[in-house]
Amino acid sequence: MSKHRAELPLSDVRTLLELPVWEPFDIDDEGRILAGYDGSGTTQLVEIGTDGSLTQLTALENRCSGRYVIGERAVIVQHDDGGNENTQLSELRLDRGGDPASLADLAPLVRQPEYMHTLLDVRPGRILFATNRRNGVDFDIVALDRATGEQQTLYDAGGYVVDARQSPSGREVAVTCLSAQPCSTQVSIAVDGGVVAVTAADDHALHTGVDWLPDGTGLLMSSNHDREFRGIVRVRPDGSWTWLVESDEHDIDAIQSPDGVVLLVVRHVDGCAHLAVHDSDGRHVREVALPAEGVVSARWAPDSGTAVLGLVAPRVPGDVLALDVASGAAEVVLSSADGAPEGMIDKLVEPTTHRIESIDEESIPCFVYRPPDDAAADDVRGGVVINIHGGPEAQAQRVFDPVVQAMVGAGMTVLVPNVRGSTGYGKRWYSMDDRRLRLDAVADLLAVREWVPTVGGDVDRVALFGGSYGGYLVLAGLAMQSHAWRAGVDIVGMSSLVTFLENTSDYRRALREREYGSLQKDRRFLEAASPLTYLDHIAAPLFVIHGANDPRVPLTESQQIKAALDELGVACELMVFDDEGHGLAKRANRLTAYPAAVAFLAAALTA
Repeated sequence: MSKHRAELPLSDVRTLLELPVWEPFDIDDEGRILAGYDGSGTTQLVEIGTDGSLTQLTALENRCSGRYVIGERAVIVQHDDGGNENTQLSELRLDRGGDPASLADLAPLVRQPEYMHTLLDVRPGRILFATNRRNGVDFDIVALDRATGEQQTLYDAGGYVVDARQSPSGREVAVTCLSAQPCSTQVSIAVDGGVVAVTAADDHALHTGVDWLPDGTGLLMSSNHDREFRGIVRVRPDGSWTWLVESDEHDIDAIQSPDGVVLLVVRHVDGCAHLAVHDSDGRHVREVALPAEGVVSARWAPDSGTAVLGLVAPRVPGDVLALDVASGAAEVVLSSADGAPEGMIDKLVEPTTHRIESIDEESIPCFVYRPPDDAAADDVRGGVVINIHGGPEAQAQRVFDPVVQAMVGAGMTVLVPNVRGSTGYGKRWYSMDDRRLRLDAVADLLAVREWVPTVGGDVDRVALFGGSYGGYLVLAGLAMQSHAWRAGVDIVGMSSLVTFLENTSDYRRALREREYGSLQKDRRFLEAASPLTYLDHIAAPLFVIHGANDPRVPLTESQQIKAALDELGVACELMVFDDEGHGLAKRANRLTAYPAAVAFLAAALTA
């Protein structure tokens, strides 16, 4: 590759990685917005005033998030140390004045660094959080009185708590836990020291977004109980279920206004969010026109009249919008494009959507990013990267990805498939990789490769790229399908399902065993599904990125594949970042790792 060809992609990826990203966390009763902004290199809290003014609130070493305290000028801040995910809770007074707060400026609320404390809900005078401090595995739900510091345990029945909401009276707590079934949750109500099940523990169903009805007489949630796609349902204490919004084609979520009068309904359509306003009985009122097709988050203002939206799309790195519910108008408050070099946003590529036939005539959804005519390197053109999402209980969506855009700008075609096991396409599809079906997802990679000529790609110049579970699939492809791939980039992936389950954090082991199989019952299959088992087959060069503080996939997963390939004489580069966890949260580290990864792929795919 010529010197010119090597330099331009590196320059592009650095510029793309430096594009600013906004994400809204909350909105207060005066209309001020609490947002995250990564302009400093890691996401910090910024307050957006009603006049559009910006005030940076925090200057911590690591990423943080937060929620307003209703009726006070204060924020509850959630933060960890170097990506270790042991989140701690602190309070920041917004009337303190002075420079943005360091960690020393925050008033501790819950500080036990060896355990995880996750903020669930903020009410006047108290907060609700989940913690695994009792035994390091099970999560309890605790209410903290901010005036006295007194803590009251409201739920200690065990399990991995996903979410919890207090009833209007404060007497009951609706608890959502992961269940024993893959990609499933159980909903229960903790009251007076006991627990009452709302959904069955063995129900293979996903219940999300659980909230109380305003009068406390039942729950509202999204569920795919006894159906393929999630719909919105109202559940009463007598056990009756009333479906309010349904679809036979798409998952649906709803965010209820504080007064319960309005539902913001989100339809998930092939990686995009379609937003609409419905009344409390689920009747459609109006559509919400968004500036771009992408992914949306929402947080209601306490008065239920407005909501703040976060929008991410292929050409929108991260914007903040204000939604006027009465009109359905969504106005951009802060645009990530404002901090981009002139013309950069216009150069970003929108994907096309396709379906690829797999080994068993199943249909794999896939986004395709094609290089523009003026892409940097003609000698890379025709080379293809298959970018695989993590999870597996997740999906690739239409969002901004600076690394994908950099690959495309360098002349590569990028395919982003939702292989079996991905969510967003129904319960049947996300169940097709459970436990003993794991290798069928690996087989999907070959189907995507065979389809490459359809979009002008060279089937002999295809590389794999992925993080977490996507990193596992990269390693599995290179080990089990060694003839098919030119190279691989693995970010925090598992090289052995056995050692991964043995060494992951205690609180995650049961969670992951329900998806992959148990060490006690399925060890032989786990070995058969592990890339490390087929080590001698790997021939393609490998580039590996890992954070030293990763609590999910321990660094040892990357270290052992690196050591083994070094012994075999197979090219393998390992980048380790001492101040990162499961992925790269700090821009300085991304600027080191990702330009090198893009250059590695460009060299490997050169004709």
